[in-house]
Amino acid sequence: MSGDHRMLTLLLFGAVVVATLAITRRAGSRRQGSPEEFYAGGRLFTPMENGFAIAGDYMSAASFLGVAGLIALYGYDGMLYSVGFLVAWLLVLLLVAEMVRNCGRFTLADVVAVRMRERPVRIALGCSSVTVSVLYLVAQLVGAGSLVALLLGDHGAAVRTWTVLGVGALMVFYVVCGGMRATTWIQIVKALLLMGGALALSVLVLLRFGGDLAGLLTSAAENSGHGKDFLAPGLRYGGAGWISRLDFLSLGLALVLGTAGLPHILARFCTVPTARAARRSVVWAIGLIGGFYLMTIVLGTGAAALLGSDAVRRSSRSGNTAVPLLAAELGGGADSTGGAALAALVAAIGFATILAVVAGITLAASAAVAHDLYASLARRERPEGWRREGGWRRPGGWEPPVGRERQRWGRKSEVAVARVAAVGVGAVAVGLSLLARELNVAFLVGLAFAVAASANLPVLLYALFWRRFTARGAVWSVHGGLVSAVVLVVLSPVVSGGPQALFPGRDFAYFPLENPGLVSVPLGFLAGWLGTLLSREDPDAARHAETEVRSLTGAGAV
Repeated sequence: MSGDHRMLTLLLFGAVVVATLAITRRAGSRRQGSPEEFYAGGRLFTPMENGFAIAGDYMSAASFLGVAGLIALYGYDGMLYSVGFLVAWLLVLLLVAEMVRNCGRFTLADVVAVRMRERPVRIALGCSSVTVSVLYLVAQLVGAGSLVALLLGDHGAAVRTWTVLGVGALMVFYVVCGGMRATTWIQIVKALLLMGGALALSVLVLLRFGGDLAGLLTSAAENSGHGKDFLAPGLRYGGAGWISRLDFLSLGLALVLGTAGLPHILARFCTVPTARAARRSVVWAIGLIGGFYLMTIVLGTGAAALLGSDAVRRSSRSGNTAVPLLAAELGGGADSTGGAALAALVAAIGFATILAVVAGITLAASAAVAHDLYASLARRERPEGWRREGGWRRPGGWEPPVGRERQRWGRKSEVAVARVAAVGVGAVAVGLSLLARELNVAFLVGLAFAVAASANLPVLLYALFWRRFTARGAVWSVHGGLVSAVVLVVLSPVVSGGPQALFPGRDFAYFPLENPGLVSVPLGFLAGWLGTLLSREDPDAARHAETEVRSLTGAGAV
């Protein structure tokens, strides 16, 4: 890349950063002291605004970079991600959206804790939500490093490292200073940019082939190096071996079930005033997300047809750079001004995509730490000798605020902890992303979906629909799904035993599947059922009835 082209790229990246910082400053000018404002933006967003924000939160770097790259490399098998990410929203629309809004307040733990003992459930779900969020953050940061390295023409470790550090600092700033309000408007702007960019590229690809989809697919198969096999199952999943077939099934299960357990997606349903608004938000989101994933198929096959799978693989083994390379080709070639400008514009949109998504995920993780973990542990660690007499009092010592003043003090303390937690979560995600920089971002997101489907979805469905469900069952379900998913990932070929693993020089891949969903999701449901059967406490029929009425009608919703 020439100096002029590199300067254009940096200017566009700078414009994206300045725009997002301006949105954060505008949103941060409002009071952010209450949890309602910081976590949920005051619940003042319309269904259309929230639908665009959900789409902006969901259409991540994995979608824009990773899915198109996998389609360019593996054809039919890569399209599984597009189908799985979209089909998952039918489950969200039918079973989750309205009920979560009626029973929830800020986090997933709020929904489950409505009908059972709060402390153990909140601690378990808080740990699970943070784990899922960190895995998802790693995928976005890996995509950011690949994107900037490609556009600057430097594939060294230093460029990726500084990019990851910069994006990590920005995402923490957005959350700490702007809360949910700034995050939402950044996601709305990002959704508009991403849809516009994907539509423009898709139109340019189709124009190259005269609008002939059959010609596009035929050319993609010819230039992929695999011939007709490119358009048939088996290049990556579902081949001759039974392990490959099980991996295919495991990935599909994780993608379809994982969306309903993602903490940052569930949190978006609490930013609208009513359950009806939450359902309408999902309808808006499905329309946007469906259109976008159809376009990723055009972009992936277009990259294979115009560039060839080998060219994409030479640039990035995981295919993360397929879309920027395609943009350069459509603009006249990487060495032309038009090609460099279009590639830089696409990269800037991808950069905005990453910034918007990481802000939402970081906010969800910080909410889990402050609202679930900190609040539960703080209540548990109250010193002996305190008594309730119109407020908590400690004989012979300092008296904390009472009544409304004490409530305001507690809320401000929780928000302060959430801001500190955002810094800690960001630091952990940055460190892990530097280790995983060679993995495909869509594949990393698939792992996050598997953990969400294993640990969060079982307890959510049990709490909403099973009358006998108890607190022990909830804790066992979360820990059973979470521990099994994480352990199986550590023992899988993703971490060791192969040239593309995190530790290629080591081999402790005792679990043969790359995605643990096929085993860990049933274990999550089984652990919840077993924990409930072995529980000594009787299920609270009255609280279940109250939860059922609240989830279906919205009576008593916050």
